[in-house]
Amino acid sequence: MTRDVWIEVALNGPWGRERQPLAPLGVAEIVAEGIACARAGAAIVHAHAFDEATGRQRDDWETYARIIEGIRSKVDAIVYPTIPIAGSGYAGELRGAAERYAHLSELARRGLVEWAVVDPGSVNFTRLDAARGEPGFVYLNPEDHVAEGLRICEAHGVRPSYAVYELGFTRLGALMAARHPRLPTPVYRFMFSDEFAWGAPPRPAFLDAHLALLAEAAKGAPWMVAGLGVDVTPLIEPATARGGHVRVGLEDAPWGTTRANVAWVEHAAREVSRAGGRPAEARRIRETAGALDAR
Repeated sequence: MTRDVWIEVALNGPWGRERQPLAPLGVAEIVAEGIACARAGAAIVHAHAFDEATGRQRDDWETYARIIEGIRSKVDAIVYPTIPIAGSGYAGELRGAAERYAHLSELARRGLVEWAVVDPGSVNFTRLDAARGEPGFVYLNPEDHVAEGLRICEAHGVRPSYAVYELGFTRLGALMAARHPRLPTPVYRFMFSDEFAWGAPPRPAFLDAHLALLAEAAKGAPWMVAGLGVDVTPLIEPATARGGHVRVGLEDAPWGTTRANVAWVEHAAREVSRAGGRPAEARRIRETAGALDAR
């Protein structure tokens, strides 16, 4: 039986066109690419909002509302925003938990979001190519920030999407989710990279390590393969065979890629079909995830 595989597209990322010249930045661009990617098979759309004058990330709920409503006015898709990448030069100084999640809280209160970024742990962002001499940074997710994100998700029925940069993120994410009995089941997004020194490169053996821990910490939870500065194509077939899902797009792709978002989605959809799956519709994702919540 052909199984549904969720395909998510991450349209841009915090670095905007600094690392990805093809990334959409303006609201109209983001909406147009989100619609096109949904029609190509990505039922989940993730985006960063930007100040169009400066090209820097700007996380205000009004801009995200325009993006979400613009995409969903044309296609049925799960569209969700990011959070400031605290500790980096892309988001300024570390903010308090409530301020960092203020846009999500307002979007959730208005019923505009179904999923949310809640990253359960901090991690060093150091590039593998040390010869470049670029200083890294620590992506900061203190426990009170994680708790605030989960509080909002539980209060409004929003599904957390966990970026699992290291194996321990799965353990912490499961532990903190257990404190919120009405929380929708989180999605565990295993992060791979060829650009950064965290995590692991996209090889099936490392995927299996993630899955072994997930089976102990959060058995049956939905998961997907993703990353930053990486082509996850080598993991699409094993992920499909093992019951997982896939994220692609210009946030995640190797820096400077000449393949645009729609082409990444089309490529992922072909690989999913070749592996015996089919791109899931948003309706089916909601039904499947909802069944997990009811267990």
